[in-house]
Amino acid sequence: MPLDAIELPRSRLSPPDSLAHLFSSDRYERVSHALGKAYRDVVRGMRGQFDHPPDLVAHPTDEQELEAVLAWASGGGIAVIPYGGGTSVVGGIEPRLAGEEYPGAVTVDLRRLDRVLEVDSMSGAARIQGGAVGPSLEDQLREHDLTLRHFPQSFEFSTLGGWIATRAGGHFATLETHIDDLVESVRAITPSGAWASRRLPGSGAGPSPDRMLLGSEGILGIITEAWVRVRARPRWKASCGVAFDGFDQGVNAVRELSQSGLHPSNCRLLDPVEAEVTHAGPPGKALLVLGFESAHHPIDPTMGTALEVAREAGGAPGEVRSTGTPEPRRGAPHEDRPAQGEAGSDPVGSWRHAFLAAPYLRDTLVCLGVLTDTFETAITWDRFEAFHAHVTDAARRSIAEVCGVVPDGPGSPRLSCRFTHVYPDGPAPYYTVLAPAWRGGEVEQWDEIKAAVSEAVIEAGGTITHHHAVGRDHRPWYDQQRPDPFAVALRAAKAAVDPSAILNPGVLVDP
Repeated sequence: MPLDAIELPRSRLSPPDSLAHLFSSDRYERVSHALGKAYRDVVRGMRGQFDHPPDLVAHPTDEQELEAVLAWASGGGIAVIPYGGGTSVVGGIEPRLAGEEYPGAVTVDLRRLDRVLEVDSMSGAARIQGGAVGPSLEDQLREHDLTLRHFPQSFEFSTLGGWIATRAGGHFATLETHIDDLVESVRAITPSGAWASRRLPGSGAGPSPDRMLLGSEGILGIITEAWVRVRARPRWKASCGVAFDGFDQGVNAVRELSQSGLHPSNCRLLDPVEAEVTHAGPPGKALLVLGFESAHHPIDPTMGTALEVAREAGGAPGEVRSTGTPEPRRGAPHEDRPAQGEAGSDPVGSWRHAFLAAPYLRDTLVCLGVLTDTFETAITWDRFEAFHAHVTDAARRSIAEVCGVVPDGPGSPRLSCRFTHVYPDGPAPYYTVLAPAWRGGEVEQWDEIKAAVSEAVIEAGGTITHHHAVGRDHRPWYDQQRPDPFAVALRAAKAAVDPSAILNPGVLVDP
């Protein structure tokens, strides 16, 4: 729909003259900051349905300007929504405000705070502003032959501050799976002042102020910068696809690998449906995408040990593809992220291409009348088999009922599973849905399926989210997952730093 044709509510706010240069009520700015990237957001966006746009969008260029924005908003009881890169798939950035409690909403976009400010090569750390998006961050670190190596699927558009605020999952399938593992210290601005932790490699001094900001989703402050652990760029890489006759065989292999201490950088298991849809594996086979990398030593022996583990579980390894150089890598920008149009000629390359293309393909599928969405969780190994059976059964029944199709019949929905990350004590299953959509009723379909699947995940003992965050869409099930005393404590912490309750209302807890 053309921008001019969108019916947009009139902005309810006018900033003071002294701050007017920081704000925009431009139609494009308000529309482009109104929705995230969930399926329901894409559908509504394509239909020109923007029910809750921000009244103003703020673009501060430093902490002082951000403090001024927060002071003005706090004084007027105006809701403030941190934007990050706008890639939330859980309703984390849409200004859905309850009734008339707030006179308006301001979205704060920090992408002008996008610099690598300082590099400590001796300690392997860098101080980076919260608004830096993935490609820019990596380009700046490349000048020092360093990398953060945190590559979520939203890498191209999402920001460091957004990764920290949502506890984003990244590049490594084992060991350092979340941005949590790469954070050394965090600085945020709150309506009550700056929240900054001491930079340390580790500390046992009480509850960690960093851990409290990790996953806070903007309710405690807006993250302006962080010290993060960086590393030399990898010189050696090896990858291999391993086929299994059944998904259960692959699960056993991955469990053994997760407990082996080998710590593969890539250890993603695709069930036969996922392997078929992505054209990665042989027909009817599950596929393990296995990879190792190092900046310091060749990794072929480690790959050999891992493949032996996979063979003992019934796996059939394909060709090992490896690269290596004794010199530091100074490659072209984003050399570690294949271009979207370059499908690999091997199973690992094919899967990687499908993974990177998925968000773009999803938007096309919406236009074609296909309901496509994902949900992810984590569960311990001892409960995985029963959990997987319960969740997939509930999902198939709900999708078939809502979409009006017969399970396993013509036009039946496709439900696939892969492991995105694995731990010694359990996997993180990630499910993908493909089903026929009703024209004009896509959002209602999505709402019903989302509710049924989320209930099944919580009933079976999983987490409502492993790395997609809570936002507003997961909130009802997050309320069931978290302990009640913790909710009380979190409300008290929010009241201390945000006494007017303006920061991202509706996310995690109510004031």
